[in-house]
Amino acid sequence: MSEFTSEEKTILVQYGIKKFENEQIIVEKLSTILSQKDIQRNIDTLIGTQRVRRIGPEILENNESHTELPELPENLKPLIDNL
Repeated sequence: MSEFTSEEKTILVQYGIKKFENEQIIVEKLSTILSQKDIQRNIDTLIGTQRVRRIGPEILENNESHTELPELPENLKPLIDNL
């Protein structure tokens, strides 16, 4: 696994949520590039800061009406595309 900044980890999780929405699938797909602890910590942080909301027992959604999705850095685009 590559080393990412905390901001990059958060962006990866947000874009993972945008792409899949189902929490179990998000964790499964992102676990190839982030630890499960990092994934869960970022999901919890994003929910706590209202950048992501839980809309069902397993469904997550970016709260784009509350805050915009951050710009996806060039170095992370291939990772998101390959999920």
